[in-house]
Amino acid sequence: MELEPREAFMLMDYHVVLLHVSSGGQSFIYDLDTVLPFPCPFDTYVEEAFKSDDDIHPQFRRKFRVIRADSYLKNFASDRSHMKDSSGNWREPPPPYPCIETGDSKMNLNDFISMDPEVGWGAVYTLSEFVHRFSSNY
Repeated sequence: MELEPREAFMLMDYHVVLLHVSSGGQSFIYDLDTVLPFPCPFDTYVEEAFKSDDDIHPQFRRKFRVIRADSYLKNFASDRSHMKDSSGNWREPPPPYPCIETGDSKMNLNDFISMDPEVGWGAVYTLSEFVHRFSSNY
């Protein structure tokens, strides 16, 4: 059976967006990999991009690590090793700019994409917690 476009879905291991929490009460998502408006009002983004977790097996339900921008910029490091295949060859050409590193780390990407709240920076939310925390409807 072929899925209708509104029934199709995508499964990602991680995806990075910018969440701008406005002092005026409405938050916006900046996502470079979407057909939704840019920036997109938070509530519209959640409704159109995430739908509900009700039909998803509990072990596969979405989680969100939210990290303050200043903490992200101070702590994130990637040596781009995740962009290489098992033989050490680039899957795609790397960006032309230098790798991002800090005084403490050259590679900590896994700490940023981990959904274990005891690992890394920021806070980890379930979909409902994420919506409750950042939606203007609450």
